[in-house]
Amino acid sequence: MPYGQYKTITYRKDFLEFKAVFANWEFTASDFEQVPLQPDDFVYADPPYDVEFTAYSKGGFGWTDQERTARWLATHDGPVILSNQATKRIKELYADLGYTLRFLEAPRRISCTGDRTPAPEVLAVRNL
Repeated sequence: MPYGQYKTITYRKDFLEFKAVFANWEFTASDFEQVPLQPDDFVYADPPYDVEFTAYSKGGFGWTDQERTARWLATHDGPVILSNQATKRIKELYADLGYTLRFLEAPRRISCTGDRTPAPEVLAVRNL
C-alpha cells in the first residue's frame, strides 16, 4: 500500500512486462479451502489481522475464518508459515494446533489514527 499524502496515485494497469514470470503461475479466486495443495507445497498465509475491522471482502473475515485457516493449514503435510497480529487468542489457536510460534515487532507505515507504534506479530510455523 502506498503511504504518505498524494493528490493522485498512479496504479499499474498493464502487467505485460511480467508475462514470462507469470507464465507458470495459476491465479484463483475462491475460498482458500478450495485451493488444491500438493503434499510438498510451501504455503505462506497472511490472513487479515485479528482485529475489529473484518470487512476485507463481501462476507468479511471473522474469527471463524481465522480458525478455519489455521486448522486447514495444520493438516497440510508441506511447510507452512502463517503471520498475524499476536493477540492472545491467535497465539492460543496456533499453539493448540501444533504450530511453532516466533514473535517479532512489525513497523506500522499506515494507520487511520496516526499511531505508528510497532505492533507485536506472530509467525506460526509447521513442517520447516
